Amino acid sequence: MTPPRREFLKTAAATAAVTVLANAGESPADEATSERIQIGFIGCGGMGSNHLKLLSQRKDIEVAIVCDVDQQRLADAARMVQEGSGKAPKSTGDLRTILDDKSIDAVFIATPDHWHAPAAILALDADKHVYVEKPCCHNVREGRLLAEAVKRSGKRLQVGTQSRSTPCVAEGIERVRNGEIGEILIAKAWNSQRRGTIGKAQPGSPPPHLDFDNWLGPAPEVQWRPNLLHGIWRWWYDFGCGDIGNDGVHDIDVALWGLGVETHPSRVTCFGQKNFFDDDQQFPDTQYAVCEYPVDGSPAGRCKQLIFEQRIWSPYVQEGYENGAAFYGKEGVLIMGHSIGWKLYGPRGKLLAERTGGGDLPAHHQNFFDAIRDPSKSLNASVDAGRLSATIVHLANIAARTGQVLHFDPDKEVITNGETANALVRRQYRDGHWAVPKGV
Repeated sequence: MTPPRREFLKTAAATAAVTVLANAGESPADEATSERIQIGFIGCGGMGSNHLKLLSQRKDIEVAIVCDVDQQRLADAARMVQEGSGKAPKSTGDLRTILDDKSIDAVFIATPDHWHAPAAILALDADKHVYVEKPCCHNVREGRLLAEAVKRSGKRLQVGTQSRSTPCVAEGIERVRNGEIGEILIAKAWNSQRRGTIGKAQPGSPPPHLDFDNWLGPAPEVQWRPNLLHGIWRWWYDFGCGDIGNDGVHDIDVALWGLGVETHPSRVTCFGQKNFFDDDQQFPDTQYAVCEYPVDGSPAGRCKQLIFEQRIWSPYVQEGYENGAAFYGKEGVLIMGHSIGWKLYGPRGKLLAERTGGGDLPAHHQNFFDAIRDPSKSLNASVDAGRLSATIVHLANIAARTGQVLHFDPDKEVITNGETANALVRRQYRDGHWAVPKGV
């Protein structure tokens, strides 16, 4: 049940107050507990460095170990933690060092996508809480295995979709879910921005500071090439999920949240091509996906829709924002810009309410730590929320690759109208690798 507005606003104000304190490195938990949460950090570049900069300044946790397969990034991470906390962490190039350390309470995983679920499952089974970046899984099957690992371990897992902890976003979703624009029939998410080309390159030898074999992990073995990493991995099928799984999944997650569905779609299609870039990237630079969710208790054929649009060659806004989500109700519309704010329009296009506000990563961290300390507290981005949005990413990519309208069984998590498409619900792994999840 959605809380009344007065209660919600009190909660949002409290969250905002926590954020101010967390930004200053003065968590409310400083006085509430004398025992610091011991953190191991896996993957220290890109988003990982953003996390480390904030976490190393907190007084209620200790970043005890940092891990990266790139020795240069590992050294930078250790230096960042020492500068922020006054204490140098241990350093390792092998995540098993963290898993084997009984003193580590929780791990942050900010690796490439192909390591997200395998590393998270290993950490959960090693009796550690997990914060894992989005998308929480590289494929549909891994999402189910991750949820099963959370259940059997009894540990907490937060997915890195920080909009779930952002007061501005939460208030917009609360207005939608409370019926201020009537019944929601369609939610749309979009990702419009100009990305750069990854060019074309031939395989070669990895630099000496990179443990490329460990970087590959359980993924199929391929040769290193200069347009594979860092960061560029997201455009390759074996390692990433395209930009729909990078920036797009944030907006898909918000769209699902407002649409109010708590299951997978039953039918998905996606037109997706490379219309702009002439390079080695394998994912579409242009995508248009439609997902259908049958409405329980309604006449046959009545569905809610989630639509996703992506043009990573077009830095021009739609609905007023480069990236965002929109909710179309019977009595109005709410348009939300990623990390910017939202506007709510009623009948005849009248602006009824609006709010601005950026993303709130410190609040997302705080929610994770609060849930670790108090089992009664809910996570804002649970494994179930994370895998619902990730599954949209995977099904859209499968539909684009196969050119099919996919019929999906939400309970069994299989595509029922094509063996080729259904094979892509899972992935191929390296034979015998120690990080291959059980049950794949």
